[in-house]
Amino acid sequence: MAVSSQGPLANTKLSGRTILILIGVAVILRVGQDIFVPLALSLLLTFTLAPIVSFLRKRSVPKIAAVILAVASAFMAIALFSFVVATQVTNLAENIPTYQRNIVTKVQALSQAGSGNGVLEHLSKVVERVGSELQTRAVESQDDTTTTTAPTPREPMLVEIVTRSHPIETLGNFILPLISPFATAGLVIVLVIFMLIEREDLRDRFIRLVGLGDLHRTTSALQDAGKRVGKYLLMQLVVNALYAFPITIGLWVLGIPNAILWGLLTLVLRFVPYIGPVIGMILPLFLALAISPGWSLMAWVAALFIVTELVSNNVVEPWLYGSHTGLSPLAIIISAIFWSWLWGPLGLMLSTPLTVCLVVLGRYVPEFSFLDVLLGNEPVLQPQEKLYQRLLSGDPNEATDNAEEFLEEEYLIDYYEKVGLPALMLGEADRQRGVMSETQIVLLASSTQTLIENLAEFAGEEETSEDEQSGTPETKETITLPDGAGKSILSFGGRGAMDDAASAMLSQVLVVQGAQIRQGDHSIIDGRDLKALVDDDIDTVVVTFLNGNSKSHARQVVRRLKRIRPSLRVGILMPMTDGESYKQIDPEEISADFVSASLTQAVISALSDTGSVALKSPVRKVTRQRRVQPVAA
Repeated sequence: MAVSSQGPLANTKLSGRTILILIGVAVILRVGQDIFVPLALSLLLTFTLAPIVSFLRKRSVPKIAAVILAVASAFMAIALFSFVVATQVTNLAENIPTYQRNIVTKVQALSQAGSGNGVLEHLSKVVERVGSELQTRAVESQDDTTTTTAPTPREPMLVEIVTRSHPIETLGNFILPLISPFATAGLVIVLVIFMLIEREDLRDRFIRLVGLGDLHRTTSALQDAGKRVGKYLLMQLVVNALYAFPITIGLWVLGIPNAILWGLLTLVLRFVPYIGPVIGMILPLFLALAISPGWSLMAWVAALFIVTELVSNNVVEPWLYGSHTGLSPLAIIISAIFWSWLWGPLGLMLSTPLTVCLVVLGRYVPEFSFLDVLLGNEPVLQPQEKLYQRLLSGDPNEATDNAEEFLEEEYLIDYYEKVGLPALMLGEADRQRGVMSETQIVLLASSTQTLIENLAEFAGEEETSEDEQSGTPETKETITLPDGAGKSILSFGGRGAMDDAASAMLSQVLVVQGAQIRQGDHSIIDGRDLKALVDDDIDTVVVTFLNGNSKSHARQVVRRLKRIRPSLRVGILMPMTDGESYKQIDPEEISADFVSASLTQAVISALSDTGSVALKSPVRKVTRQRRVQPVAA
């Protein structure tokens, strides 16, 4: 049984049928936005208010009363917010003419500051020259026309255009644009109330519709979506409020008019990812530019927004909820562009929670698993798969960077055990399937050797730190590793270049433990210098095989080494013989001192003080048959 090299992307193929479904859904959402926008807004408000209703229900408040109380509180807060914003906007509109003089003064100052620039001055003269030339030509043309034609002046005729329309139509054209927002708001309120009242029934109907065959997965998806969206909206509201409060106080202290307006706008605009805070900062900056004759007030306003944004992003948000939405930053930007194109400004504000629902859909529905891969923030490749991809592409430098991040918290043996050897095993699986060329095998092996050389510095640091510490070193799994001082070990690969790379990983770990290492490659097995390599100074020989079907080959290597020196300890490292990929091998079957399926076991066995196992002579079973002479008749 071979190890599969397929990773988590195996079930994320994007079929043509799925693409057609997505295009059809996008078209339907665009065409029917008048229906789907209130529905989506109602659904998200239901997610937001559901925890409040549950809280009231736990306090013995009747269901209908709890729903009405939660909805009334929410929409009263929205109405109050709208009233305050409208009042502040009216006040700002009345004061704008008083700021005109400062704006004109600053524009003139900027013009004077740029007048010394040769390019600006040259362009200004060119524009003036072209303008005067056009004006001169226009005057000459007018003079020529007057002298040649000399028309008789006539009094202008008054013309009145009368559009005939029905009074009811005129009234409808005037009233409908005013009524439409209120009608949408009323529809949203009614939908939210009924969704909260019938929440359990709607959940059961949804399960019956799409997930009766897998109740566990459907229930998990609903709980995950509700938890993510509800927590995002509530926590984002809290974060925005904690952001808007110091902004409002700071603008008021700095003397910016309508500070309450700018604080409320920043609270709302921060629901728009990335660009919302920038828009919320530009308007107060422009007002600071308008009301102050100097530039210091504008600098103070900019500093207020920058400091508050940094504190919110690095302290408040991780403290309250962290990156719980499960979306990558790029996915947030792309979703903002898509939903704003689809539904306008409201779609921009709803982009993050709607995309969260898509990620949950991809996480629990196999046909849409590509959505979780494209939009989610979970790693799409396991560390060993990422390392294998980098080594196969001949990029050991990036592989070294990833290894250094891993080694900040764990030991070198942990990295080779969890990432390095599994990556080579993926390569060996591909080699057995016949999908790797000889060039790719050589490239993978050479890149791995370069990676090991790059990590030699970490190996030296671990060896030094272990010498300074008292006691026996341990791995992250608290497995005691013996001291290798005074041990001399020969390590080489069994059958190919990738085996040599795996053997080099083992050798570097043994060096960290203080052993004396002599490193060879797989070609020394068939060479004439093998006897010279296995001299009296070598205590143990460890041969590494990545191919789990190398039992016969390992037996021949062990016998040859034991015949050269019977007292020699010979061990085999064969990671694939873990009982899952390949059957475990008993050391007695191949006359080996030990057979290890992991790097840690190989290190412990190689540094052990146990004696050598004697080579067993093969038992020959020969059956002699007597030749029977035919009896003459």
